[in-house]
Amino acid sequence: MPLRHDIRRGALLMLGATSLFTIMSALIKGLSENIHFIETMFFRSAFALPVVFAVAARGRNWGVLRTKRMPGHLVRAFTGTMAQGCAFYALTVLPLAEQTALTYTTPLFVTLLSIPFLGEKVGIHRWSAVLVGFLGILVIALGDGAFQGGGPDRVMAIGMAVAVAQGVWSAATTLLVRSLSATESSTTIVLWQSLLMTAFTLVALPFFWTTPTFFELVLLVLVGLIGGVAQIMLTEAYASAQVSALGPYSYTSILWSVAIGWVVFSDAPGIGTLAGAALIVGAGLYILHREITRARQRRTP
Repeated sequence: MPLRHDIRRGALLMLGATSLFTIMSALIKGLSENIHFIETMFFRSAFALPVVFAVAARGRNWGVLRTKRMPGHLVRAFTGTMAQGCAFYALTVLPLAEQTALTYTTPLFVTLLSIPFLGEKVGIHRWSAVLVGFLGILVIALGDGAFQGGGPDRVMAIGMAVAVAQGVWSAATTLLVRSLSATESSTTIVLWQSLLMTAFTLVALPFFWTTPTFFELVLLVLVGLIGGVAQIMLTEAYASAQVSALGPYSYTSILWSVAIGWVVFSDAPGIGTLAGAALIVGAGLYILHREITRARQRRTP
């Protein structure tokens, strides 16, 4: 059984998960020159399955596959597949640090979508944080000349739009997981996510298949294995400590992406990317702070 309320263990697992996810993103970006991102998505899901099943087998509880909420799992897997597709495509056209920064728009969209779907009332504090986060997106876009016309700038603008769309799909996925977790265990959710996302990408695979070289095949398998291990580490991190305590550690992937992007891809981040990332991360952390404050107020008689 995982340890509970162990911030040191949770922080170490979170740091490990974020570093592995960033390494996985770098592998995806490196493969994108010859391998279509849809094909990479299939390997990401398919070769994460052995890791996920190994964790399930460790508990010897195969009953976790039983569910009475298959429609919910199907919708959650669809939104997850769309989010993953947006993220993988964005990696093919954007610098690693920039794509990573834009993935952190998810808390902004969770706040917005919670209004129509959960009936939440968003106050001035969270509205202000959302506006600051969107300002960060604008700063990144302006810094990269995304609004300056055709050619490479047009491709950059499309990549940024898709990266932001990833935040929308990820936010929808987050809300669906919240709903499913009321009756389903985290293991059940992760297992069905992996199985269904593998099935979705398998259907599309014949239309985008390119036979990889042996080296590319090794990298594709690593994408799946690393992603699977990182997902388990993330789950274990949240089982070890509260989300509020681990939030700041999750943003270390910005540092990893800047370092890897600079060293491996020679993508030195510009002032616009760094300033925009700071605004987006700051907005996300403030939204987390407000969530903690509101939770405490609800518990106070």
